[in-house]
Amino acid sequence: MILSPFEWTIAKRYMLPGKGERFIALVAGISLVAVMLGVWALVIVMSVMNGFRAELFDKIVGLNGHAIIQAYGGRLDDWQDVLKEVKATPGVTRASPLIEQPLLASFNGRVEAILVRGNTRTDINRLKSKVLDGNLDQLQVGSDNVAIGSQLAQNLGAQVGDIITVINPQGRSTPFGTVPRQIAYRVAAIFEIGVYDYDSAFVVMPIPDAQTLLLTGDTIGMIEVTTNNPDKVGEILAPLSRQLAGRAVISDWKTINASLFEALAVERVVMFVVLSIIVLVAVFNILSSLIMLVRAKTRDIAILRTMGATRKSLLKVFVTTGFCIGALGTLLGLVTGLISLYFRQPIVHAVERMTGQNLWDPSIRFLTELPSRPDPVEITVICVMALVFSFLATLYPAFKAASTDPVQVLRYE
Repeated sequence: MILSPFEWTIAKRYMLPGKGERFIALVAGISLVAVMLGVWALVIVMSVMNGFRAELFDKIVGLNGHAIIQAYGGRLDDWQDVLKEVKATPGVTRASPLIEQPLLASFNGRVEAILVRGNTRTDINRLKSKVLDGNLDQLQVGSDNVAIGSQLAQNLGAQVGDIITVINPQGRSTPFGTVPRQIAYRVAAIFEIGVYDYDSAFVVMPIPDAQTLLLTGDTIGMIEVTTNNPDKVGEILAPLSRQLAGRAVISDWKTINASLFEALAVERVVMFVVLSIIVLVAVFNILSSLIMLVRAKTRDIAILRTMGATRKSLLKVFVTTGFCIGALGTLLGLVTGLISLYFRQPIVHAVERMTGQNLWDPSIRFLTELPSRPDPVEITVICVMALVFSFLATLYPAFKAASTDPVQVLRYE
């Protein structure tokens, strides 16, 4: 819709109502702010929801792989042969043995539930970017060195160099009953993955050390698998699942974390619908302000019609007036939303200091920081939706103005 200089001049004049039309200007200003707040809220909430899902996926899948092969009974005796079969499966990019067992750890009288993870040297090295203190290179077979999560270190009060005791309730049998197995380990490194459940429980050590601790011999508990397409992990591992039938079960990341990711997907849709209503309400404000503007400018419209202004020109003038309010509100909401996302963590800390409340408790939120991952396509959809709503809101007042009969209006002037 191209405006002539005349039409653009009239539209600009109506965007800034005069002294006698301050109430209309107030309603138009409220409309602009309402559109801005709606777009701002949508951009922030959808980006945070995307970030939450992406961060959880990256951290959970990045640590545990796309699928887990677990033997019936918890022990995979012929794991070397199974590992060869897994690596030979088309679409599998990495497969490594893993031991994972819930136990207890104590230090200075404190006892915490832990999850012992026996990893290969390669998998241990993948944690190097997560290390806060210490050195993972010290986790050598037989060294009795371990790496623990940051939250577990805090709960135990342990630091790098301290000696913690790992307790295995399934110890050796004696004439006096089963005696829990207790082995002292030196904390060689403290890491932070960013997922509270992991950082508060994981104790990482080489696989042979974990086998010694658990008295399992040369067996492992599971094999973690990474594929070239996490969304098609079920299809990729389907042939392998048939080969391992009766020996082991394959659980992919969708199955293991199904409830969590499904809840996030539902919440994401609901939040989008609810927050879209804010934009819709703002659009009704644009509608009401334009209706009042048309009623206030009825005489001006009639005069413009007698001077040769066409219905199409008046239609374009009032559509432009209302649409510019919506467009400016959308632009301000987008800019404000992106700025808020950039400074999201300082904003959270500032609100926590003012209210004295912990707004982002990692024990509840899983992640240690508020995540964000803006999606350009989604942000474009939000902006287009706000602009379309704004455009539709201008049509009725614009048609009403264009259909004004100058004869009927000026007859009684």
